[in-house]
Amino acid sequence: MSNAVAVLPLLIAPAQVIRGDNALEESTGKLADLGKRPLVVGGDRNLAFLSSPLKNLTPSYHSYAPDCSENSLAYLKASVKSHEADFIIGVGGGKALDTAKLLAHQCHLPIATIPTSAATCAAWTALSNVYSDAGAFLYDLSLARCPDLLILDYGIIQTAPKRTLIAGIGDAIAKWYEASVSSGHSTETLIIAAVQQARVLRDILFQKSPAALENIGGEDWKQVVDATVLLAGVIGGLGGANCRTVAAHAIHNGLTHIPACHHALHGEKVAYGILAQLRLEEIVLGNQLAVSARGQLIQFYEQIGLPKSLEDLGLRDVSLAQLRHAAAIACQPNSDIHRLPFTVSPEQVMAAMVSTTTADTIGQKVKAN
Repeated sequence: MSNAVAVLPLLIAPAQVIRGDNALEESTGKLADLGKRPLVVGGDRNLAFLSSPLKNLTPSYHSYAPDCSENSLAYLKASVKSHEADFIIGVGGGKALDTAKLLAHQCHLPIATIPTSAATCAAWTALSNVYSDAGAFLYDLSLARCPDLLILDYGIIQTAPKRTLIAGIGDAIAKWYEASVSSGHSTETLIIAAVQQARVLRDILFQKSPAALENIGGEDWKQVVDATVLLAGVIGGLGGANCRTVAAHAIHNGLTHIPACHHALHGEKVAYGILAQLRLEEIVLGNQLAVSARGQLIQFYEQIGLPKSLEDLGLRDVSLAQLRHAAAIACQPNSDIHRLPFTVSPEQVMAAMVSTTTADTIGQKVKAN
């Protein structure tokens, strides 16, 4: 009998990572190594960062608007062909980078990612989320490899609104709460390593985030940026899908189907989703550790400004039908929520979503919503 194990690629990290206060200007040679005719994908504001670094190349600039959607990708694929592009540059936030990565994957071209905020780890990962033109999550796709080059320029990140880093903290800290519940009992070496790195990431964010947000550009700020953009990506690379997304991200995906929530950043919705996931552990399992974890997180959220409730997300007047639809999306058969070690229903998800700040079992440490 054969004991052969399936050969699976390890998509752990970009081929090269360059970081520093002036990393983009110092990376012109590395960009030129990838090709001469880049197609640059980003938001309108972010494309301006590249005029000087690409002065010796022949770039073509394109917005990813309206979203990282199939229509945008079809347009960009045609642009790759007409420009005869030989590599892709993604510059911007998570959706711009996801679009650029998926475009490079589909066109079999090298890809460089240049994040302009620390709101996600999209610059690192071999994964793209695809949305409708209206911004509703549809599906995610694993890519053939991580980016060929990641340029993390602290000077550029520093120009982003503080809110984007706060959202990035919310997205990154979810790694612990999702990885520990889905993979905490794994005996596989790399998954064990990923879960432990997720714990380290959580602790770094708890310890350094308040000081980082008080001193943008300071040493703690740089460490938190590294945590949200780089270390969060390492965890998904080491541990794979189970260490990336579980219920918190599934609830985020459901929320994207509520138009009134489109103003909220990815990490803000994910941060709220962590509290809902912990409530599910309380509701379904009676887990007292989840009660304590939720209380600790709520205090942290209050300190740095992450949303704790539907009201904080601007959904005070959300209808029952909209909430039911979001919960149903979160519980679709292919949803990440099914990586939980217990079964949940849309009704239980709804109950969790409306009670993220309930004080019933936490006492006076948590304010009732």
